[in-house]
Amino acid sequence: MIPTVRSLPLLLLAPLLLTACGSERSGQGETRDDGAPTAELVARAGALGIAPELVYVTGAPGFTLARQSVGVYGGDGFSATYVSRQEGGQLRLYVDRGTMSAAECAAGQQMCELVEEGVWYRSGRGTHEYAVVKEDHVVRLEGDADVSRDVLHEAAREAHRPSGEEVTELLPPAPADDAAPTGPVERGDLPPAGDGAPRNDVDAGG
Repeated sequence: MIPTVRSLPLLLLAPLLLTACGSERSGQGETRDDGAPTAELVARAGALGIAPELVYVTGAPGFTLARQSVGVYGGDGFSATYVSRQEGGQLRLYVDRGTMSAAECAAGQQMCELVEEGVWYRSGRGTHEYAVVKEDHVVRLEGDADVSRDVLHEAAREAHRPSGEEVTELLPPAPADDAAPTGPVERGDLPPAGDGAPRNDVDAGG
């Protein structure tokens, strides 16, 4: 079992977070050599109104992605839910633009803890979460009370931008550029003239 963050000395915690929470995995096909998102990620995310640079995936023991949960969060952010059939509970991944301050972390929460620079842990209202502040966005891993802090920590460590294979599993295909627009559906139950609406020019009883 991964030790909770509180049990780790600060000097040991820093490299862990820098190499796990704060880093973005490279060489998996999620970006080109110049650091830009791949065309496939841009197309699939853009079709849903999601900024491609805000798309992340994660993993935690016993949790699997609920693909129907994937969608836009806020203006152009990203959200996805991971579920555990064995233990119950849900992990929710949110990515949105902005940052997080101590005041924002503590708002509406029972406790807020700065684990390391740019990494927060907070709990309240039956949930708890890790929030990892990136350069211009925040990656949040939120869990129900049934989800242990160890599992939540693991999910925060594993959060990364998707590889090429992960993109196809995560996001639906983008519509083809040459897809023909859908026309009106022809109905066979309407008369050849008029729209079949009731007539209002008949006498009473007619």
